[in-house]
Amino acid sequence: MQADSHWHIFESADQVAVAVYQQILNAAKTAIVDHGTFKLVLAGGSTPEKVYRLLAKADAEWSKWLVYFGDERCLPEGHADRNSLMAKDAFLGEVAIPSTQVFTIPAELGPELAAKHYQEIVAAALPFDLVLLGMGEDGHTASLFPSHKHAQDELAHAVYNSPKPPPERVSISAKALSDTQKLIFLVTGANKQEAVKNWRAGEDLPVAAIVPDTPVEVYIDKDALPV
Repeated sequence: MQADSHWHIFESADQVAVAVYQQILNAAKTAIVDHGTFKLVLAGGSTPEKVYRLLAKADAEWSKWLVYFGDERCLPEGHADRNSLMAKDAFLGEVAIPSTQVFTIPAELGPELAAKHYQEIVAAALPFDLVLLGMGEDGHTASLFPSHKHAQDELAHAVYNSPKPPPERVSISAKALSDTQKLIFLVTGANKQEAVKNWRAGEDLPVAAIVPDTPVEVYIDKDALPV
């Protein structure tokens, strides 16, 4: 991984969430002063959900926020397992971000059509101001999985044969996720220890393919650190 990455270690997942929540608000203020908007890419998962519930109670210039999704599962619109529904319930439905500034992935259309649609959305958005990402036990991030091959110049990929259900998904590409002013990984839980060890050892994992021009910021709890 990047030699200049920054690792922020906390006692618990709750502390990780609070720290990242504060970083998001700071990044939003900086971006809005700099160019009038804040373009944020959301991650799925339980640790980001803690962050979103904190953001739901925050005071921010919501009218200037534009929200995107790192990936989505190809399930019917409104399905309980969709990342967009979790984000809406925990955060987006509680704040005054205009609905026209929340860019969900239309994954109900299937991987190919949804990816084609989202490529255009991403192209218009780049560069992002802040990308939030998690990491799976196998070193995957968003819906970029080990051993999966995608066209490197694409901004969003159709994903098939996911090792985690559902098998069909859409993901922003490593290339596009790397085009951001700030990148934050949230890593929590003892089940991530092996992936963290392999990541730090320089293995060819999807998390290692996200390489912004600025240092990668990793917010991790002690449980996830290799012993």
